[in-house]
Order: sequence, then C-alpha cells, then structure tokens
Amino acid sequence: MRIEYTFRNMESSEAMKNYAEGKLGRLQKYVRGPLEVAVTFSLERHLQVVDVAIHADGHHLQGREGQEDMYASIDLVTDKIQRQLNKAHEQHAAHRRGPSAD
Repeated sequence: MRIEYTFRNMESSEAMKNYAEGKLGRLQKYVRGPLEVAVTFSLERHLQVVDVAIHADGHHLQGREGQEDMYASIDLVTDKIQRQLNKAHEQHAAHRRGPSAD
C-alpha cells in the first residue's frame, strides 16, 4: 500500500499520518492488488476535512468528510470508502452469478 499525504492550511503531523495509515490499512483485505491512496488533510473554516482517493483493482474510490475533530473525520471517511468497496464487490459478485430466476 502506497499512501501520499498532503496537508493544507495546517502543519504536518506524524500522529495523524499513523492513525490514517492504520485505518486505511484495514481496507487492504478487501482488494487483491496494491492500494494507491492519496490523503489530503485540510482546515476549512471551523471544520477539519479529510479527502481520500484510492486506486485499486481498476476501481477509483473517493470520500470526503469534515468534522470538528480530525480523527473523527478519518474514521468517517474510512467507513465511507469501506461501504464503496463492499458495494463494488457485491456488484461484481452479482454480475458473475448471472441474471436472477425472477
């Protein structure tokens, strides 16, 4: 997994990088190939925003969340990306099964 971090309007923090890497590392089990991840941390007015873009297995997934706490934003965007991965997996499995008997 390759992760690229960008910080906008704030200082770089190793703690945030490590936390994001731990949370995004859980997504590796859902894909076969390596993940290429771009994470952008930014401050917008009173919100701390995290943007995540993932390229894996021919899929492009992205999510954006803003909360007053950066760690909460990381948690929410990770959950959003995980739902997108599950949906893509279900669509792929349904396609492989063929048309339903209805």
